[in-house]
Amino acid sequence: MMTFLILLLAVLFLKLVVVASIRPVRSPLSLFELERRVETGDGEAKHVLRRERLLPDVESLQRVTTALLLVVFVVISVVALEWLFGILISLVVALEYSAVARLGFIHQWGQRLYEKYEAHLLNFVEKWASVFRFIRSATPVLPVVTLNSKDELSHLVAESGAVLTTDERKLIMNGLGFEARLVSEVMTPRGVIDSISKREHLGPLTLDELHKKGHSRFPVIDGDIDHVIGMLHIQDLLTIDAKRKSTSVEKAMEPRVFYIKNSQTLQHALAAFLRTHHHLFVVINEFHETIGLLSLEDVIEAMLGRKIVDEFDAHEDLRVVAARNPRHNNKSEGSVNV
Repeated sequence: MMTFLILLLAVLFLKLVVVASIRPVRSPLSLFELERRVETGDGEAKHVLRRERLLPDVESLQRVTTALLLVVFVVISVVALEWLFGILISLVVALEYSAVARLGFIHQWGQRLYEKYEAHLLNFVEKWASVFRFIRSATPVLPVVTLNSKDELSHLVAESGAVLTTDERKLIMNGLGFEARLVSEVMTPRGVIDSISKREHLGPLTLDELHKKGHSRFPVIDGDIDHVIGMLHIQDLLTIDAKRKSTSVEKAMEPRVFYIKNSQTLQHALAAFLRTHHHLFVVINEFHETIGLLSLEDVIEAMLGRKIVDEFDAHEDLRVVAARNPRHNNKSEGSVNV
């Protein structure tokens, strides 16, 4: 009888070591990335996704099996070897079995055995999903978080809950998408551009009208908005003596004009603002027609995800104003949208 119990202890120890040596190989891709690939019709990703979802249950089963083997080993060792010697042997086994399991040849043996029966194990835990859900809750396995794309990082930020404030989430999300955003998305549309002719004289009435419009800069045009020849800065007009003969816009303007295409990215625009030390660009299309204005403030707002309203802002969002068509562009009694 004693010999049988000792042999049984040896078998239990071997099983304990083999079970502990198993390390299921995880996919380098996260669940989010696998789900994204499945949505694109990737059949291999679908198979890997199923496996990754079931592996936590397999690992929980491994922990439970290890614990049961240890308990049975302790009970049998106490019965077979008397309680004092049995407890000492059990203590040594409990402390050292994991070290033995890490030995190369044992780990390889256990891994090959697991890979051979992994499909059956996955089917088993899938069939008894409710039972393993309870086991997993009692023996949680901490997930290894990896990031495989900006979309995944955006998803994590969006699901961060109370970890991040609303402003912090908005700042991160805008920062992640900033590189891909285009000038056309944030520019002031052509329909609401306030410009001034180069032939205007900066008398008291003109100055008063410019101040009422609420802008710090005005494009100076030669005939129409497709011929911008300079920029008029409101701050530069503070030195004009209104009692004297009025000064022409052409003399008071800054002659330098910077153009940027509507298809350029905001990242390119920001670099251009820093390089030119200018605060306002004229936005043009492929035909070099004026379609809007872009300010440094527009780019910073897009980066931060919040509106910067200063003393020169008459409206919080000029794109919304433009959508209302306040100047009735291309709108007549006989007009029809098709």
